[in-house]
Amino acid sequence: MKLLIVDDEELTRTGVISSIDWKSLDIDEVLQADDGINGLEAARIHKPEIILCDVRMPRMDGITMLEKLEQFLPDTVPIFMSGYSDKEYLKAAIKLKAVNYIEKPLNPTEIREAVQEASEVYRQKLRTHRGETLHSMETASRLALALATPYRFSEKVISELSQELSLYMGSDTCFTALIAKIDTEQDFSAPAIDDIYQNICNYLSNFHLQCIYAEKKAQYLVYFIFGSSMPQEATLDLIRDYISCQHQAYHKFYITAGGSFTGVSKAYQSYESAVILQQSSFFFPSGSFLSSSLLKDRDLRSHPPLPEFPEKEFQDLLALKNLDGCNAFLGQIYDFYDQNTQVLPNHAKDLYYKLFRCLDEIYRQLQISLPSDRENAVDTLENSFSFQDLHNKLLVRITDFFRELQDSVQENQTIFLIKEYISKNYGNESLSVKDISSHVFLSASYVCTFFKNETGKTLNQYLTEYRMEKAKQLLADPRFRIADISSKVGYNDGNYFGKSFKKYTGFSPSEYRERIS
Repeated sequence: MKLLIVDDEELTRTGVISSIDWKSLDIDEVLQADDGINGLEAARIHKPEIILCDVRMPRMDGITMLEKLEQFLPDTVPIFMSGYSDKEYLKAAIKLKAVNYIEKPLNPTEIREAVQEASEVYRQKLRTHRGETLHSMETASRLALALATPYRFSEKVISELSQELSLYMGSDTCFTALIAKIDTEQDFSAPAIDDIYQNICNYLSNFHLQCIYAEKKAQYLVYFIFGSSMPQEATLDLIRDYISCQHQAYHKFYITAGGSFTGVSKAYQSYESAVILQQSSFFFPSGSFLSSSLLKDRDLRSHPPLPEFPEKEFQDLLALKNLDGCNAFLGQIYDFYDQNTQVLPNHAKDLYYKLFRCLDEIYRQLQISLPSDRENAVDTLENSFSFQDLHNKLLVRITDFFRELQDSVQENQTIFLIKEYISKNYGNESLSVKDISSHVFLSASYVCTFFKNETGKTLNQYLTEYRMEKAKQLLADPRFRIADISSKVGYNDGNYFGKSFKKYTGFSPSEYRERIS
């Protein structure tokens, strides 16, 4: 904390400074001024939390100084000191909520006690403000969610919450809804959403506009910008640019702007139009800001048609090991979906799910083992923030497939069947050599010998390594608890899993998670 001493007597100021152990009172800096005018200027520059101020001074007395200071530092706590036991000054000090009144000659013990009391008063003010701010933001969030609901269902709630926040929302209020979709799975330090929101509010005040926001499903931020008049298009362009810039730290994001509508009953229409645009945003590059006006020209853009039976054509190209044909095919698919506002994301996701499955199937047909760390098709779809992400993941899989095809020697069919069976059943704690041998119609002893001769590893060794690699993948995802991961990879005994994992990696599961986080 900072403390400012304002007194026209230099000996008093230096005496107070030298007689107190300020560090023990959590005072990091002690400032001084010789009259009310200089004290006011010092307070404006340094913003002290506590002011120890003489009552009577030349040019401007302490009472007048603190009355003016309340206008820009209302939370600063004053302590008055004076050599006069004047009732009128004492009344003025009480009116200014002075925490204490110390008579001269000053007693260091009294000063210490007064400063300690002032520190606690200041901290209490901060706690109160934080509570008020939190309550206000929670109320504003509830109001934003109410505006994102059809008016006939939310009219009463909107009226009550807007009155509580002293916000005017009437038939002449203009609303524009914006929705920001952010990638919540990224590993980086981004500013807090509340800080971004405060920056947006401060910026909008330049245009006499206000804003409230709410989070939906963790990934979506819903903003309602409102004011007494419809913003000009040029103003909206500036606002769009500023809000986009505020979200740049998220790297992967989309922002869509609904139409502007006049009247609180029509706020939902703006929100609804922003939701519709969010559907199309999937097909645009990350970082795009989409509005109805910006998409008008794109709606007329022509897209090449999809092949009549795309998954069949893709499967045939893979079976023929035709890399150029696969790349041309995927280029045609990309051109169809890229920035296409006439299709829904699920249309593309359904097709790409089938294409990923085609690729997995061709691995099986050619008896090439799937990589143990491969993400399954459903997770790939869920973890793709944009169409570009999804398409690029398929391109990587294709590249890997043709490289593995070129480098690999065709695996023995029995070995392939054994590995495939393990990949589907590794999560079963009771999985045994007997189960595996039964699956390939061979005796347990023969399977063990055959597998070791073909791969250089025992069956149990391969199964353990497979489970450990799967555990490493799961540990990279903070959503999974270590105890859950243990059972997912076939270990009901968490302690045994921990020992096995440390033996395999050199780290305990928790240590491994910390190293990769």
